[in-house]
Amino acid sequence: MTKSTSRQSRPDSGESAVRQRILSAAFRAFTEGGYAGTSTLEIATRAQVSKATLYALVGNKQEILAACIGARVRGLRVPVDLPRALDREALADVLTAFGTQFLTEISDPAVVAVFRLAIAEATRAPEVARAVDSIGGEAIRTALRSILSQARSSRLLDGEPAQMAEHFTGLLWGNLMVGLLLGVADRPSPRELARRARAAADAILGNYGLAQSK
Repeated sequence: MTKSTSRQSRPDSGESAVRQRILSAAFRAFTEGGYAGTSTLEIATRAQVSKATLYALVGNKQEILAACIGARVRGLRVPVDLPRALDREALADVLTAFGTQFLTEISDPAVVAVFRLAIAEATRAPEVARAVDSIGGEAIRTALRSILSQARSSRLLDGEPAQMAEHFTGLLWGNLMVGLLLGVADRPSPRELARRARAAADAILGNYGLAQSK
């Protein structure tokens, strides 16, 4: 049995608290000293565990990084069980709900910290950025393309799903993430996030929408 399989089959017990302590210590170390400059020994020391325990409960440094990122960007896995839109109004509501949750999760300070880490380590440790994208980003793009593909099949929109998805997320983002990453902007209120999402949804319908036949 591999170490990975052993970890997956390990029953949930008091070890989960120790694992969480390791991940918290690791994330602090990564954000303070960078991924490349952080050793598993430092993480173990901060978490007050042995290296053997660290490897048994989480894994090597790359696995620790992936677990840290996964814990903080899990919210980026926007639910794909939103109702299928059968008319323009319903589609606007679906896109607004999707966009609002996306902005809410992406603007969370813990998620912003993950993005800062990925940017800081882009040259020395590109695997950080790849991990962020594979855990959160691709799931979002896939879910959004699915919604837009369904809308095109229902003749509510006329455009390539990938292009529409890129346009929609661009409208959602604006310059928000740049401001958050630089620390020069405050996280918008829930009402403001919902307003941005609705404006993006309306813009997509205005640019790609088809008039429905009676």
